[in-house]
Amino acid sequence: MKDWQTCARSEVSRRLTITGFKFMKFWNIFGSAAMLMALQAGVAPQAASAQSTIKLDGSSTVFPIAEAVAEEFQISKRGKVRVTVGIAGTGGGFKRFCRGETDVSNASRPILKEEMEACRKAGIKYLELPVAFDALTVVVNPANTWVKALTVADLKKMWEPSAQGRVSRWNQIRPEWPAEPLTLFGPGADSGTFDYFTEAVNGKSKASRGDFAASEDDNVIVQGVENNKNALGYFGYAYYISNKDRVRAVPVVNKSGKAVMPSIEAVNDGSYEPLSRPLFIYVSEPAAQRAEVREFINFYLTEGSELAKEVGYVPLPKEAYQLALKHFKEKKLGTVFGGVPEVGATIDELLAREGKL
Repeated sequence: MKDWQTCARSEVSRRLTITGFKFMKFWNIFGSAAMLMALQAGVAPQAASAQSTIKLDGSSTVFPIAEAVAEEFQISKRGKVRVTVGIAGTGGGFKRFCRGETDVSNASRPILKEEMEACRKAGIKYLELPVAFDALTVVVNPANTWVKALTVADLKKMWEPSAQGRVSRWNQIRPEWPAEPLTLFGPGADSGTFDYFTEAVNGKSKASRGDFAASEDDNVIVQGVENNKNALGYFGYAYYISNKDRVRAVPVVNKSGKAVMPSIEAVNDGSYEPLSRPLFIYVSEPAAQRAEVREFINFYLTEGSELAKEVGYVPLPKEAYQLALKHFKEKKLGTVFGGVPEVGATIDELLAREGKL
């Protein structure tokens, strides 16, 4: 336990260093130019550095896409707009969003009834926009030689609530597997990935054993699996792609009985199920009235396709982005899910539905 926590702290330090480097790069390109223009115009430097800020928070799964879009948008605006992106988890993001603290909430599952009620009480109306597909990925340590594929039934044996304190060794999943400890890592209860996985595997959102190492930061899960031969975990496909030399993805057996590796192709052809899912952003109605937020969402839905591909997610069809942008411009409020998790819905089906607040 101590080893993966130490590694996790190192990872946080690394990410802060990278973030600082990106900021310095950004400042070197745009900040100095803004300062020079301010001095030439006889304007105080602090006035020239004034920025509009767009605040995003929520899903760590959506974070790689949101971060990529935010960086490119800020460059396109030459420093006039600042975009911040947090990783409080889908549930944590909705808590902040429904308190009016953020403009956009990143979500790896739809808004739930209790979150809809919190937003309703606070007078926060919102627009629900799909931005990409994800192949939720199950991973083991590369030294694990016995797991060739997993069925949904195997995953349920590991993760169902009744497994807590009872299922603790690999041979309890399949007798031919070794009697080694089964060490589980996964997203925490505020994570939309946790909600979707438990719905798809255990048949009920949030129904899970509680005796596993939980974190809202997927990098921590990567570290945990990497450092334990007997570990298994799950997270979004982008985190696997960026760490595939450190962990091994496991094929999941679909309803047709075929073991399928997570991939962009398997998501597109529908064979990677039931762990394919859409990813969303939620935009608050007051924020959507601001010019810089409208520009940002327009940028997200026109440029986000290529950026989603770059960070390892599956872009929506071009027509889906166009329809989502049309819904945004027409201020189509609410969610098409009604606050209930849903496994297996297609983007075409979702965009054809009417939203509810």
